[in-house]
Amino acid sequence: MHLFAGDAHVRAGAGTTDGGVGSWRRCRLAETLRVALCDDHAVVRKGLRKILTDEADLDVVGEAATAADAVSLAAAEHPDVFVVDLGLPDESGTTAIRRILEVSPATKVVVLTMHDDVEYLREAFRAGAGGYVVKDAADVELILAIRAVAAGRRHVHPTLGATLLTEEPSGPGPRGRASELSRREADVLRLVALGHTNPEIATRLRISVRTVETHRSKILQKLGLRSRAELARYARKAGLLE
Repeated sequence: MHLFAGDAHVRAGAGTTDGGVGSWRRCRLAETLRVALCDDHAVVRKGLRKILTDEADLDVVGEAATAADAVSLAAAEHPDVFVVDLGLPDESGTTAIRRILEVSPATKVVVLTMHDDVEYLREAFRAGAGGYVVKDAADVELILAIRAVAAGRRHVHPTLGATLLTEEPSGPGPRGRASELSRREADVLRLVALGHTNPEIATRLRISVRTVETHRSKILQKLGLRSRAELARYARKAGLLE
C-alpha cells in the first residue's frame, strides 16, 4: 500500500464490544497515542494526518515542516510518538531527532523516509529513533511502527531488517579525509570510481537509485569534489580500490 492511495486506511480493529458498540473507529480509546508529524511537504503531512486520524487509538497533536519547528512542537506538546522525515530543509533529520529527544526525552521517534539504506537506518537509531519506515510502504507499516515504539519495541522496515542480517562486511575503511565518509558512502565512492552507473550501484548495494544519488551528493560535498573523474582519482589515493 502507498502513502497517497486515496482514502486508503487501516482499521484499528473491527468486531464489537460486550455492549454491542461497533467499529473502534466510532470512539476514542482511553489509551490514545498522541502523535506529531515532521515533513517539509504539506501534501505528505496531510496524507499522514488522514491515515493516522482514521485510527481510534491515534491522535495527531501537531505538524512541523522544519527541524526547528519540530523541536518547538516537541517542547510544547511532548507527544508520545514523533514521526520525522530525514530530509529536512534546515538541518538533518538525525540532528532533529537528537534535539527532539533533548526537549522531550519520553517521546519515541519513528523515521519515515525515502531512503531504503541500512546506513541511514543505523544513523537514525544512533540518534535515538526507535522505528524506521520507508515511504513506499507507509500506510499499514507506519501505524504498526507507531504502536510498536510506543510500547517500547523497535520497528524496522522488513527489507532493511533482512539486509542487516545478511549484509556482508565491507572491506577496509577509507584513509585520510575519506574517513569522514560513512561506510555506505565509501562503498558508493568505490563503485563510482570503478565506473558503475547509479542503477548498477543501486542493484549491488540493494538500495534505490535516489538513495545512491543522495550518497553521491554528500560525498562530493564532504570531499570538496565536483566530477566522477575527481571521485575516481580520490578513491585511488584513499586506497578504496585496493
